[in-house]
Amino acid sequence: MARSRESRSCLPLVIQLAKASSTYQIMDREELIAPCGMDCNLCVAYQSQVYDLKKQGFHRQYCQGCRPRNQNCLHMGDSCDLLRDGRVGFCFECMDFPCQRLKRLDKRYRTKYHMSMIENLMYLQEHGMEAFLEEQSKRWKCETCGQILCCHYGLCLVCDLDTLRNNKKYRWGE
Repeated sequence: MARSRESRSCLPLVIQLAKASSTYQIMDREELIAPCGMDCNLCVAYQSQVYDLKKQGFHRQYCQGCRPRNQNCLHMGDSCDLLRDGRVGFCFECMDFPCQRLKRLDKRYRTKYHMSMIENLMYLQEHGMEAFLEEQSKRWKCETCGQILCCHYGLCLVCDLDTLRNNKKYRWGE
């Protein structure tokens, strides 16, 4: 995934983040793959918490991810008895996969955020968790600092935070 961006160094912020907390590594975070196929590592709410962006003037709701907070899937859990009752771990384990609700969610994410939860689930089912995490890490890696891009903005919240501060209504590709 190629991104055009001015060449700049984000090393001081990366060093600051590394000192403040452990280095953010997607490959160590399989519990952040939600039942619906969302990789919570990529979510603005999760990354805002990891990088403690409120201290840097970027105010977004924080989230630990569906599984770490012992909740059902944020997107699907309230409407799916199988998920709510713990009878499936991922939507692909359901006979109705993909259900209409997941199809609508997938369409929204493909259109707005350039990712597909259904494709994520199919890849996960076919190749397993380790291969999925490796593929995600490569696909969503920031070319400048090596951290993980945010799927909601298509930006690195380490390198590109000023872009979001300067344009509160920023959308992918602006």
